[in-house]
Amino acid sequence: MGGRPHYKPWWLSVLLLVALACNFPTAETSPAGPLSGEQLRQTLSAPLITFTPGAGEPTGEPPGEPPGEPSVQSPQPSPPSTSQPAWTPQPVPEGAYAYQSRSGDTLDALASRFGVEPGQIVTPPDVLRGGLLPPGTALTIPNVLGEVTPAGLLLPDSELVYSPSAADFDLTGFVSQAGGYLSSYRELVNGEDLSGAAIVGRVADDLSVNPRLLLAILEFRSGWVFGAPRNPNDLAHPIGLYVPNRTGLYQEIQITATQLNVAYYGWRQGTFTEIKYRRETLARLNPTLNAGTVALQHFFAMLYRPDDWLQNLYGSRDFPLLYTDRFGDPWQRAAAVEPLFPQGLAGPPLELPFLPGERWSLTAGPHQSWNAGTPRGALDFSPVTGEAVCAVSRVWATAVAAGVIARAGHNTVALDLDGDGFEGTGWVLVYLHLAEKDLVAEGGRVELDAPLGHPSCEGGRATGKHVHLARKYNGEWLPADGAIPFVLSGWLAQADARNYYGTMVKGDEIVGTSPGGARTSIIIR
Repeated sequence: MGGRPHYKPWWLSVLLLVALACNFPTAETSPAGPLSGEQLRQTLSAPLITFTPGAGEPTGEPPGEPPGEPSVQSPQPSPPSTSQPAWTPQPVPEGAYAYQSRSGDTLDALASRFGVEPGQIVTPPDVLRGGLLPPGTALTIPNVLGEVTPAGLLLPDSELVYSPSAADFDLTGFVSQAGGYLSSYRELVNGEDLSGAAIVGRVADDLSVNPRLLLAILEFRSGWVFGAPRNPNDLAHPIGLYVPNRTGLYQEIQITATQLNVAYYGWRQGTFTEIKYRRETLARLNPTLNAGTVALQHFFAMLYRPDDWLQNLYGSRDFPLLYTDRFGDPWQRAAAVEPLFPQGLAGPPLELPFLPGERWSLTAGPHQSWNAGTPRGALDFSPVTGEAVCAVSRVWATAVAAGVIARAGHNTVALDLDGDGFEGTGWVLVYLHLAEKDLVAEGGRVELDAPLGHPSCEGGRATGKHVHLARKYNGEWLPADGAIPFVLSGWLAQADARNYYGTMVKGDEIVGTSPGGARTSIIIR
């Protein structure tokens, strides 16, 4: 099943960034839509990366035009089974969609996906524009888009996100039992010798992408999980992405997870509405899809031309069929854990990540939670201590609430507020750029204000010592200035149109961003 495309490949440019950079906003950038190459260079000093044909890929003349849409073989879930608002929907006019909202939907995002204005969406009378729509809310939306991608759902959101559905998944044990090439594979990653399972796990943890999905894509493209490599002469490109200077399993898995997130969170926010196939054909995404399906449609469009794309997702080379066969029914798992955002979800009480009375600077407003593709969910704070710019600070970044240290290492701490020790359930706060020296130990319980680590420049790119703080709920990264506001000690995060810029507001007080610690950026708890 699956494998390489049956044609001569061509160059496909995509936007990729896997190194986290923060703290210093270098230029004005727009958060809306997939970032352009110039925006990436300005924001994060990242090069534009281009896919190129690989040495081992088959050649041949392109096939003919795509066939008619085959019947969908993938399991099709029912809409979320939640109680409907207390009103009677009117008959749906001809040429309109009868849409039931899904977890994570907002009116603004839906309007963008359907190509209409928010006021054109007919809603129950009690629906608020700025918040998350209750799953299962009946909406009537004009159909103005014309031809769109197939409507068949391919993957639940909880199978894309490292969510509660993966709480019982033993990645190392699964890879070992599968017995394929991956079980004996090892690779040096930043000087650290990692097994194949550890590489997949590292990427899954960092980017919060479900390890089952990463394994399934690797198996579909290369056969590494359950058997021998289909192309033993090209072990450097197991997924076939062929990005210059980005070889090996770790790089290709990381790029895969990044691109899945680009589409997933772009769909969530209404900024990602088209996919681009390998022959540069654009296709408007079907507005009724869920974010998990959009992520798969986008990633497979990076790899295949339209006819092979259709066959690999909906036809005879059905990826969802392989996924179910090898990893169990994803829709059955989803039924037990979705919606990822329950109705009425609100943020927990959180304090600023430092002790009362200390002077810190808001050095960066809302920016990528982890890397390109994740939403603008992170804030950066730097202690005002007079220390050297990139010195490991003597002061501590502290716990914003009580919880369990679900992960600690590689300059990262994940604070799990529900206390089960798993990052994919409930509220989790992720701290980055903490020095390895004196880093809190993994697994223990901490109380509010407990010391977690020292702000530093370690771990990714940084122009000054700081702590980077982002939120997840049920494994999904949350924007800082979204339907569920990011509030710390009563300070409300507000985004600017430019990445890394923004403010914190508390009553009549306003603190703006400054990478150099200007007086207007000082915030005291």
